[in-house]
Amino acid sequence: MYEFEKGNLRKFSTYVVDVLRPSYVKGFMTTYLNREVVERILSEESRSVTSAAQVFLDQVCLLEEQGWYQALLDALYAEDYKGLCEALKRWDFGTLESTKLHRELLQRIEPHFTKHIKTRDLLVHLGECLRKRECEEIQAIENLLGPIAAAERLTDCLKRSDKENWFKLLKMALANCEQTVALEQLDPDTAESSVSEMEVGDEEEGETMTVTFQYTEGSVDDDEGLLKSGNHMTPSETLPTSATGSQSQGANSGGGIGEVQKGGEKRLREEEEERGGGGEKRGGGGEKKMRAYQRELAEPVFQGNNTVICAPTGCGKTVVALAICEQHLKAKGQGAKVVFMATKVDVFNQQYKLFQDHFLEKDPDIRIDGLCGNLGDQLSMTVVMENNDIIVLTPQILVNAMARGEVPSLSCFSLLILDECHNTTGKHPYNIIMMSYLDAKLSTEQNGQHLPQIVGLTASVGIGSFKNQSEAENNIYQLCASLDTRIISTIHTHTDELHSYVHTPDKDFFLVRKRQTDPFIRIIHDIMAKIEGLAKTVYNIESLSNIESRDYGSQKYEQWIVDVQKKCRVLQLEDQEEESRVCRALYNYTEHLRKYNDALIINEDARTKDALEYLSAFIQQVKNAGHDETERRLTAYFDGQQGVLQGLSRGGQQENPKLDELQYILEEQYRQNDETKSVLFVRTRALADALKSWIEESDSLKFLKPGVLIGRGRKSSQLTGSGMTLTSKKGVLDSFKSSDNQSKLLIATSVADEGIDIPQCNLVLMYEYVGNVVKMVQVRGRGRAQGSKCILVSDKKDRIDKEKHNMEKEKIVERAIRNIQDKPTEMIHKIEVLQRKDKVCREMVRMVPERPRTEGSYQLLCSKCKTHSCYTDDIRVLQDSHHIVLDRTLFSRARTQPHPKPKGFMGLVKTKKLFCHCGLDWGIVASYMTIQDLPVLKIESFVVKNCVTEQQRYYRKWKDVTFTMKTFDLTDIGDNWTPLSEDQ
Repeated sequence: MYEFEKGNLRKFSTYVVDVLRPSYVKGFMTTYLNREVVERILSEESRSVTSAAQVFLDQVCLLEEQGWYQALLDALYAEDYKGLCEALKRWDFGTLESTKLHRELLQRIEPHFTKHIKTRDLLVHLGECLRKRECEEIQAIENLLGPIAAAERLTDCLKRSDKENWFKLLKMALANCEQTVALEQLDPDTAESSVSEMEVGDEEEGETMTVTFQYTEGSVDDDEGLLKSGNHMTPSETLPTSATGSQSQGANSGGGIGEVQKGGEKRLREEEEERGGGGEKRGGGGEKKMRAYQRELAEPVFQGNNTVICAPTGCGKTVVALAICEQHLKAKGQGAKVVFMATKVDVFNQQYKLFQDHFLEKDPDIRIDGLCGNLGDQLSMTVVMENNDIIVLTPQILVNAMARGEVPSLSCFSLLILDECHNTTGKHPYNIIMMSYLDAKLSTEQNGQHLPQIVGLTASVGIGSFKNQSEAENNIYQLCASLDTRIISTIHTHTDELHSYVHTPDKDFFLVRKRQTDPFIRIIHDIMAKIEGLAKTVYNIESLSNIESRDYGSQKYEQWIVDVQKKCRVLQLEDQEEESRVCRALYNYTEHLRKYNDALIINEDARTKDALEYLSAFIQQVKNAGHDETERRLTAYFDGQQGVLQGLSRGGQQENPKLDELQYILEEQYRQNDETKSVLFVRTRALADALKSWIEESDSLKFLKPGVLIGRGRKSSQLTGSGMTLTSKKGVLDSFKSSDNQSKLLIATSVADEGIDIPQCNLVLMYEYVGNVVKMVQVRGRGRAQGSKCILVSDKKDRIDKEKHNMEKEKIVERAIRNIQDKPTEMIHKIEVLQRKDKVCREMVRMVPERPRTEGSYQLLCSKCKTHSCYTDDIRVLQDSHHIVLDRTLFSRARTQPHPKPKGFMGLVKTKKLFCHCGLDWGIVASYMTIQDLPVLKIESFVVKNCVTEQQRYYRKWKDVTFTMKTFDLTDIGDNWTPLSEDQ
């Protein structure tokens, strides 16, 4: 098996062993090679990486397991061996061969080269040709063994790089860092041509010699395909590669400064002008000139004040933030350390790239890095802070770093910018950060610490519930108190200029009649009634929840199901077998009720066909999982009516008056203007999929080529399948933004209503989509083109009335802001009172002693069927987050299947999914170092039973449990620990 691949691997082995470091793909090794072989390879690597790579390759060529070759390619790609991965895919090693002379040159000059380079300075410019773990290892070596050892490791990493442009980036880095001796050793011609300005003083008089380097790019043919600007990168490539390897720093950020100027800043300026949010062009330098209204917004910040900037969506608040950062860095000099926070990963990716593109042209010496998601847990915030001037991140990253002690105080920073700052409430990470800030500020023992300046950005401060202007003002005061700001910056003087760039869409409402009769609803109601009747024969489910007035097809019914399932988890009966049977049956009944309820909601807003497809997918999933007697009876209800339901579903798209109205609106809009770009907001992922299918199957609408933009959450609809990755979102947005009309309509859930840049839109449709004032402002702001419209379509009068009420509340907020701005003394007083009051409340909460975790033995039971899983005595905690079971008999009570997305995270490599025999997802099976098949549990799948009191409790997160667990130690793995057999 795979004889062709094995033959080619042997044929081209030189390229592989000269590049690959086996320990970097340890997850692949522990999955496909036995333990002794892995240990031998890792041991050999400590002596010779090339020799270890050859042993690895020899062992790989002996593999017979299905899928190993694709797994190898996936492992290489995941560890950023993209050049090698592409070569193995195409069996074309021309790119690697083209760098052979450069490797040989570096090998020849290495003894002298390593003595003349400053590794720490170079690292910030070499992020594109080094892996993040290589950067971390080099830094660790320098800290432990000194600069020469670090230089040797850096050189070795470069010699083993599979990046085509590594040699050019190295020369550019040496030039930027003014390491002339090393540059002359590497390429004397480049060193000479790099000198553009030299000021030589009289050395005898003790004056210094200053040399400034400017790298000049070669011909177009030399550069083509070697270096990419940020605009041509995929989302995964634009994410930060390491704490010291940001793609924005210096010359490593693209195909030479000239190319980035043509690609990055030009595109950024054009997009911002299209959406009325950027700066005006100025001269030939490509810089952005702030508009007068933007300068008005920034003025209080320039004066050093903590400020909330409140301005319409699309006016260019990010441009204001960039200008604030520029001014702050100049004013503070070496003491400046800026953090820009975005609330969502999607928005983070967008804003991080804007910062990179802007400062790459404005001042390439400004060091920028970004952290989001798991990357924040893998990299040290201490290192990131030391090596960067601006850090773009999601706020939870900073919260975690503060909890770990990597950020001892917010005084480490000089400026914090909070995008979408209206979220600074409750348990949001913004509020956690600002509570720490306020505790430090209000403390009597500040020890001379200087806290950072605070800047908040938002389109609306209309937070919370309020009925009148006074209540609105109180809410705004609370937001300002939480952000420690005494100034709300709005546009007063330059409103005419603002209105010339920012267009508020006209709002319209379409109240649609409901269906007159619908047999589908009656049939589903009958099935649900039968299921409820079955559930009542097993247990009195009415006693499990106090929620009443629960109509089928409503959110209230969904809440009732959630409440019943919550109570079922901890339901205790005298007979444990009976308890298991009852809990499992009730779980199955309520899951089917949940899906039927979902189908009714889909049917209400879309076609019967879409609702039926949703149900059919769920029923098939149940059957494929090997359903028990209860589930067979439940699926029989559906099977018995499936023929009738299919007949009803053939009624076509005309069956729903709301779809008729939506079709009319779209047809009229595109008849009047065939260049229209529309965003259609919907409440659920399932509805997004349903409307996409409807449009694609409609002869008069399929030309719209709709795209779907949804979130990344784990829980997804049956129709959607899974959340969208950053790459897939970028593809959808790029298609929508393109000028060649690939897509004229974007169907989006709430993921698109805040922060994500969707320019060129002139029609916003809200399909039963209503929220609070802030959401209304955000959604309406998606329509940025002149003459834009915003239309709400609903068959519920109270929903339309709520949106109209939101419009009135928006006016109340505007009046409240003006009144607060007119009374600065009163504002200061009220904010100080609120801050003192909040501090007292926080101190009272802290005075409540934390409940200590109890010793003793507890039992984990499957929350669906109450089957015994394991005892807490057998659980070990790895890296404070992974909960591993040492009891190998667990696998006799569970089943496994290959993980659909095997990959590494925080030291573990996911290999399998772990399920109870009843079908409930228990967690994963993973490998760690050389240890295979470790069961890792997620607590939300279990009920915890006290072995002494027999009391049962349910926890959603491991951090909430009240019992102690031991820390994982390698000595816990005994000789009897054996990998699972193939059939397990």
